[in-house]
Amino acid sequence: MRALVTGGAGFLGSHLCEALLAEGESVVAVDNLLTGRAANLAQLSHEPRFELRQLDIIQPFDVGAADYVFHFASPASPVDYMVHGVETLKVGSVGTFHALDIARHYGAKFLLASTSECYGDPLEHPQKESYWGNVNPVGPRSVYDEAKRFSEAATMAYHRYYKLDTRIVRIFNTYGPRMQLNDGRVIPNFMKQALFGEDLTVYGDGSQTRSFCYVTDEIEGILRLARSEEHSPVNIGNPNEFTILECAQRVLAVTRSKSKLRFAALPQDDPRQRCPDISKARALGWAPKIELETGLKLSLDYFRQAVTSQYQ
Repeated sequence: MRALVTGGAGFLGSHLCEALLAEGESVVAVDNLLTGRAANLAQLSHEPRFELRQLDIIQPFDVGAADYVFHFASPASPVDYMVHGVETLKVGSVGTFHALDIARHYGAKFLLASTSECYGDPLEHPQKESYWGNVNPVGPRSVYDEAKRFSEAATMAYHRYYKLDTRIVRIFNTYGPRMQLNDGRVIPNFMKQALFGEDLTVYGDGSQTRSFCYVTDEIEGILRLARSEEHSPVNIGNPNEFTILECAQRVLAVTRSKSKLRFAALPQDDPRQRCPDISKARALGWAPKIELETGLKLSLDYFRQAVTSQYQ
């Protein structure tokens, strides 16, 4: 079996490449390295079943036959997609069509990496896949939210009209090694600030909630979905919900940092609540195993090394 992973040099994409190789697959990763990093795949450089192609999937491309296409290409953090807004929209539209066309051409299965951002600032809690969301289509986050919502629509259109064998995973907040220090998301921000001895920046009053899934749990859930016969979206995330303040306290405890908290204005359209209903994922035989404190400890050495490299 040969798998194509778009965005394969990104945080989740690189972990997915490793997991597929561990299962005996051959893997070709495609990435233009706009936000991905070749260093995320350096440990695979001598693996004969793996190759990285530096390509921009906004342009037509073909890397040969594939049995499975995993479409993970997109800036994913607010820091990245607010800088690269047009590129984010293009990779979630034109890029999605190109990835779908490859799957159709070679008769491959197709899995789209979508996002909990499809729910926006949700009025339903926890969020079920049947919820249509509360998304601002013209706000600063819309370049990412609407790109992913469009990608879902395109994926379902190819499934309905071309009978393409598709899957859609809605990924909730995921964390772990290989996240960039300047990622802009909650855990990298807190880890970086705690390890630098800086005050932890809490937006708003910190009462907004998130649900954090450790990366190995997330990848296991994605692969479980990939092997299933489920074609409609499936939430893959950890249903244990934490306030941002609680997350900050967990990071301070794990890092043993003496940093304080600093409060700042809440960004526009920042969700007040975010928590997945994972009933569908449980029906597929998946549930996360790693609790937040354990996952933070597993991530600590990576973030320490990343901070040290910035000093050098």
